[in-house]
Amino acid sequence: MKKKLDETGVYQLKNGNWGFRYGVVVNGKTVWKRHSKDENGQPFLSKKMAIKSRQLIILKTKNGLLKNQNNSRVTVEEVWNCYCESGRSDKAYTTIKKQDSLWKNHIQKRFGFRYIDDISVGEINDYLSSLYYIEEKSFKYVESFLKMFYLIFGQAYSRDFLDKNTYDKLCLNKGTKIHMPKFKTNENTDIIIFSESELKTLDRYFKGTNAETAYLIGKYCGLRINECYGLKWENINFEEGYISIEQQMQYQDGLIKLVPLKTKNAKRKVYVPLKLKVHLQKKYEEFHSDSTTLLDQRLQNQTYISDVNDQIISSNCLVNTLKNGKIQTVNSMKYHSNKIKTELGINFKYHYLRHTYGTNLANNNVPSHILRSQMGHANINVTMQYYLGTSESGIDILKTCINKI
Repeated sequence: MKKKLDETGVYQLKNGNWGFRYGVVVNGKTVWKRHSKDENGQPFLSKKMAIKSRQLIILKTKNGLLKNQNNSRVTVEEVWNCYCESGRSDKAYTTIKKQDSLWKNHIQKRFGFRYIDDISVGEINDYLSSLYYIEEKSFKYVESFLKMFYLIFGQAYSRDFLDKNTYDKLCLNKGTKIHMPKFKTNENTDIIIFSESELKTLDRYFKGTNAETAYLIGKYCGLRINECYGLKWENINFEEGYISIEQQMQYQDGLIKLVPLKTKNAKRKVYVPLKLKVHLQKKYEEFHSDSTTLLDQRLQNQTYISDVNDQIISSNCLVNTLKNGKIQTVNSMKYHSNKIKTELGINFKYHYLRHTYGTNLANNNVPSHILRSQMGHANINVTMQYYLGTSESGIDILKTCINKI
């Protein structure tokens, strides 16, 4: 059998030619070089040519035949650029936007010019501590920086820009790897829920408004706001009483689109209570009435958007489109949030409806695996926060149980 050539460090360029990387130990440190042309300046037109040239140059290096060469080292920015060019084609749009924001606004200025193999664990930990304790960024926000550093060092290692010992020290070894600062005791990570009286006030406020349907879906199903506004009529099964969560709405480069859900667990069936089912059925019947006036308005007001399969669909397919065909988006709730806070004194965020929904189910002893499924959580630890958190209704249940002892 013909022996397969070692393809380690060999990669294809955008123009179709080939290149390779190899490491050289200089003063006890591994530095990395890249080549896309042979010693005569000719490009590698095939993978086989690049593999053979790499093997030859490594052999010459080991035998001391390559001298007086400038051993180039790779900066953090070069690693980042490699990742952006070819390492994140499978990432969601929002993930890419978040990564770009952290890089451009923070990490690039501080670390972009630094050699990747010259950054210590201590200075990364000091940087994270400064963000958390001095700049007073939230714990979750600082965690996103930690993930970015793991990503960058992982990319450097996978592309042969970091040796194994350095990578292990930075990212793997329990005693040395970069880590989050100690959690502040006053950090606010509570699940924020609405009380029963606040919900009654919100019920009265949203009744008859353009956002009533979105509010009721948040209250009775705990959907994320992007999932709610991305809901299509075809996702509602009136006969069996559930909603299929299969896509979400996002703004991408200024355009409204329906895009895939962020995680596999987010795709789910959420069962609806009778109150919401009746409301949705009534709205469906009103929207699909054969009123000539409404039909003409919808034709004039409809917005065409891209669906998850890149097909163009009408906004009239969406549950939260108004009767006259005008689309409602994730920004439609901002007006109501401001008004509720100003006029009613309630700090209203749509996501708090989700918190309230999850807490109510937990307080009513819904098994954790079922709650996780209904909420669409990827991590069971996130679900468990609803069982561990305290609320007025939870305290009432506790008092009832105590009095039975």
